[in-house]
Amino acid sequence: MSFPTTHPALAKALGAKGYREPTPVQAAVLAAEPDRDLLVSAQTGSGKTVAFGLAAAAPLLGDAERFDAAQAPLLLAIAPTRELAIQVSRELTWLYAAAGARIVTCVGGMDARQEQRALALGAHIVVGTPGRLRDHLERGNLDLAGLRVAVLDEADEMLDMGFREDLEEILDSTPAERRTFLFSATIAKDIAALARRYQRDAVRIDTIRRDEAHGDIEYRAVRVAPNEIENAVVNLLRYFESPGALIFCATRERVRHLYGSLRERGFAVVQLSGELSQKERSDALQSLRDGHARACIATDVAARGLDLPELGLVIHADLPANTAGLLHRSGRTGRAGRKGVSVVLVPYTKRRPAERLFAAANLDVEWSGPPLADEIRARDQVRLLEDPLLNEAPSAEELELAERLLADRSPQAVAAALIRLHRARLPAPEDVFDDGGGRGPGPRPQRPDGGARPDRAPAMDYGPDAAWFRLPVGRSKNADPKWLVPLICRLGHVTKKDIGLIRIFDHETKFEIAPAVEARFRDAVRAAADAGEIRINPASAPPNQASRAGKGGGPPRRPPSKKGPPPKKGKRTAN
Repeated sequence: MSFPTTHPALAKALGAKGYREPTPVQAAVLAAEPDRDLLVSAQTGSGKTVAFGLAAAAPLLGDAERFDAAQAPLLLAIAPTRELAIQVSRELTWLYAAAGARIVTCVGGMDARQEQRALALGAHIVVGTPGRLRDHLERGNLDLAGLRVAVLDEADEMLDMGFREDLEEILDSTPAERRTFLFSATIAKDIAALARRYQRDAVRIDTIRRDEAHGDIEYRAVRVAPNEIENAVVNLLRYFESPGALIFCATRERVRHLYGSLRERGFAVVQLSGELSQKERSDALQSLRDGHARACIATDVAARGLDLPELGLVIHADLPANTAGLLHRSGRTGRAGRKGVSVVLVPYTKRRPAERLFAAANLDVEWSGPPLADEIRARDQVRLLEDPLLNEAPSAEELELAERLLADRSPQAVAAALIRLHRARLPAPEDVFDDGGGRGPGPRPQRPDGGARPDRAPAMDYGPDAAWFRLPVGRSKNADPKWLVPLICRLGHVTKKDIGLIRIFDHETKFEIAPAVEARFRDAVRAAADAGEIRINPASAPPNQASRAGKGGGPPRRPPSKKGPPPKKGKRTAN
């Protein structure tokens, strides 16, 4: 299959870029009846920009080979974010280069006076964000009287971000006879209403399969202890070694913290959040595109519309808020025919919400624990042995240096040095807790007696003076002291020796805190809960604690059943 007949200048540009056949959305747009408006829903990364660029060629150029001198814009493309607008402008620049198009980009965060001067010099195509375009329109800098084509890219995102009034004012200022191309991931009620108001007899194009997930994205769910999310991110980056990765966090604070943590470990990473200046954001994206950075940590808002080259991995460090968020985040990879992996980190405490999320998205998700350090080291060995450098023909200079190295050293010593050099550039993998729960997301088997268990022998039994607290996490959520103790230490600003007995029940865990640090612990866990962390509350001691504890703080023992009534089951007394 080859591209349908297109304008000669655009056909030349497509050939130079290596385009041999259209994507489904491009083929559908080009096959639509001429002179019709378009209402298109398509997957992220499906080639929408080239699609509407090709469809606009006829109304913009007609039979002319090149544009006339630039005056008022003929095409206006509106995108929800600065990054997406800049990306659209970049795509249209190479597509219309041979036709002599002058393109001006108007986005928030850039110098408005410079944009004003560029508009005054004339433009064939203007690309921008709704707020900045409206501002130029109201100031008289943008003249839309001669507009022939209006494009709304990711219209659903623009409405979600509150740009309805801006869009309406812009479109109301355009000629009635213009053609309008509206692209949206979904055609919800508000999008349909916008289409009815501003489009005439639009051709409806839908290239999204509703009954299946994006075929080029492999979805994985990784069970992880709540206090080991950062370590899991480290191991995922090391395990996959993707040329480009995008890591999503729920808040700016989480972005900053994870960015610092990965930088400290030696990863080449950048961050994107709404608090960064436009220059900082542009520099970060350029670092990813030129390969100086391997991973980008971002919030949902900052990552809207990003199209990054070689992005093979998406990591959800925080669970997406909803199905749309999951699919939008994941859609940053698996673009333009490339394969990608989307990994959702699922803390034990949030397994059920994650299961509901995957079910609502109709995704076939592979469950597993986080990659272990030994698995990563094994992969490193394979990657080293398969490195293309080992098979490249050496130059004369390299052979001479190799002979000098081997003159005083054994081949094994030189190879060992090569291995050390290879490993030195790789951040060390982290030791992470794996509950060994197999591949399924289901809960662990229940204890036959349904009661609590003493999961570790404490350093000290604080007796009647101990302060007891509770976590809303039990065996049903894979509670285990191996990750509970570090979590309690982090949230409460205490050390391991300050924690006494730990009793794990089906749906909660109770534990002792040393009297000397009780006040500090209460303040710390209250502040952590206010910041959105898991909540730790004061609690009463488990029933019959004194009779169950051994001397010296040893493991509690169940009294023989023949003496007195049987002990109460922890499942009933602790919940």
